[in-house]
Amino acid sequence: MSKRLRLAYRLLKPNGVIFTSIDYHEQPSLQILCNEIFKESNFIANNTVKGNPRGRQSSQYFAQVDDSLLVYRKSPATELQGLAISDETSKKRFNKIDSQGRPFEEWELRKRGADSRRIDSPKLWYPIYYNPNSDTLSLERISSEDIEIIPKLSSGEDGRWRWGKEKFQREKSSLYARLTRSGYNVFERKYAESKSRQLAPTIWDFAEVNTELGTKILKEVLGSDVPFDYPKPIGLITTILKLFPNRDATVLDFFAGSGTTLHAVMQLNAEDGGKRQCILCTNNENGICENVTYERNKRVIEGYTKPNGDYVEGLHNNNLRYYRTDFVGRSRSTKNMRRLVQLSTDMLCIKENLYAEKKTFAGLPTFKNIYRYFEQGDKKMLIIYDERYVDEIVTMIASMETDSKIKVYVFSPSEDPWEASFESVTDKVDLCALPQAIYNTYKRILPKPKRKPLESEAEDALAVSDEEEIGGLFAEEGGDE
Repeated sequence: MSKRLRLAYRLLKPNGVIFTSIDYHEQPSLQILCNEIFKESNFIANNTVKGNPRGRQSSQYFAQVDDSLLVYRKSPATELQGLAISDETSKKRFNKIDSQGRPFEEWELRKRGADSRRIDSPKLWYPIYYNPNSDTLSLERISSEDIEIIPKLSSGEDGRWRWGKEKFQREKSSLYARLTRSGYNVFERKYAESKSRQLAPTIWDFAEVNTELGTKILKEVLGSDVPFDYPKPIGLITTILKLFPNRDATVLDFFAGSGTTLHAVMQLNAEDGGKRQCILCTNNENGICENVTYERNKRVIEGYTKPNGDYVEGLHNNNLRYYRTDFVGRSRSTKNMRRLVQLSTDMLCIKENLYAEKKTFAGLPTFKNIYRYFEQGDKKMLIIYDERYVDEIVTMIASMETDSKIKVYVFSPSEDPWEASFESVTDKVDLCALPQAIYNTYKRILPKPKRKPLESEAEDALAVSDEEEIGGLFAEEGGDE
């Protein structure tokens, strides 16, 4: 967890936020770890998410009916919004009507809870005068009919108001007084149109976050025989996503499980018109990625039939790509560098959001071990794996007519992207040296390598033979992994 969370911290944007679901066994240790990595000042909440009221089957002594949801931000730049108030909730909450027929909710002006005593904030204790004949409030007694109202706690001790005198004078039109069992008190009108959202509670007992729903939905998509226990309900993930205002956010789940997060992202995008993207990671233990994670979301996109025969239309306005990771030796031998470039093609496609590969370039066929070409609309990308063909490729580019620049990634043992060779076509290309650009990315997010014994360094130096320098591009995959 420490390694994953430290990497997640590096990947998270300054305005990003991380939600971690954990059970009560590991919650204390995880919170200590998160305080260390994300800093205690960036802790936002420890929410309780209620699940099966009968508790988990593995429960002992007490029925475990909830999990913890730890929330941390990357920095104070993070913005979280409240949850939208439903029409039914709005009717229950905003159940009073003003003289103009507008519904509102009544909030007591007296401070409640912590720091509610006069001695906690002496300046927020002051009398308010109410005239029942004119139905007005003021800070001074104007008439003998005025009734003095002071904030009192139920214990009889002096309390305090939520507002200072300046705010009272500025916004007193939203206040009113009425008689209660303990005498006159002052209240604020909170109108429905100004409260379309409310702060999310720290106890999540909404019906849509019930863990039993996660199992139900997964069985509907994949059938009754699903090899996965305790899948997250879609409602839990969509509730989390709704708290983050950016509808174009990139969502990363590095414990993908059954793939609920991607399912929820696609469903919410369909509901609110968002353009969120989602990345899932899994170790594919027991084939879970192919059999559950990938298969589930493939069916969600294409459409599927429930076990009872009902057909569910697919979320067709989505695409799904599945990548496997592999290891490349960390030492900067030419062999490793070439292999890194070969294996990073998919990463470059993700970076440029360009996946349509063409079999020809400038009217000539492409060669997988020499160069590959991608084009879609005005976006073009050329990846050159063998620098010995740069001059020929430059000649091909010079013969082309293009309305937009071609992003050219070219293998280079240094940071030089062969600018001198491409000088004649600089108006047609945008150059980037590989694998240096990839190494620079890894350098930003990965920990520094540990120093190796001198014997190992010597072995690595001997491993770079003349054959690797010249023919490494065409060598069989394997070796230093």
